[in-house]
Amino acid sequence: MQIKKTKFKGLKVVINKIYKDSRGYFKEDFKQILFKGSKFIFSCTSKSKKNVLRGLHMQTKKKQGKFVSVLKGSILDVVVDLRKNSKTFGKYFKIELTDKNGKSIFIPPGFAHGFLAREKENIVHYYNTNYRQTKHEIGIMWNDPSLKIKWPIKNPILSKKDKRNLTFKQFQKK
Repeated sequence: MQIKKTKFKGLKVVINKIYKDSRGYFKEDFKQILFKGSKFIFSCTSKSKKNVLRGLHMQTKKKQGKFVSVLKGSILDVVVDLRKNSKTFGKYFKIELTDKNGKSIFIPPGFAHGFLAREKENIVHYYNTNYRQTKHEIGIMWNDPSLKIKWPIKNPILSKKDKRNLTFKQFQKK
């Protein structure tokens, strides 16, 4: 495993070695020893069809750190730094995670997270440092103009909930 730091404090890209042969492949996805201080207590999996956009989500209380990997397909993964005292507050980071490129991302607590599903079937697995609490979950609009995220789609498939997400300015007033 190779860890690459980003310009965002605590945000890391993990590049896993993939061992391929005629039977398929094997890869180590996660090693706790590489994430000292982060205790993962909850995991979940999502399945999305092409052009589904999930997010941008975060927990306001008991914020979650996340380790995100793609088991099948390809996603454009996007995080926004919402840590108010951070040098990168309001800035975004994006990366393509696929079942073939061996990349995963560690997202520290305080970031909003979302992704765009890019293939017919996309299965994403998350490890989380805290449990999900729906009453403390918020979302930021995926296409908020003040965030200037360059998405490769104009009309993604959104949940009813994500269509009602906050603007970045509304989040700042909370």
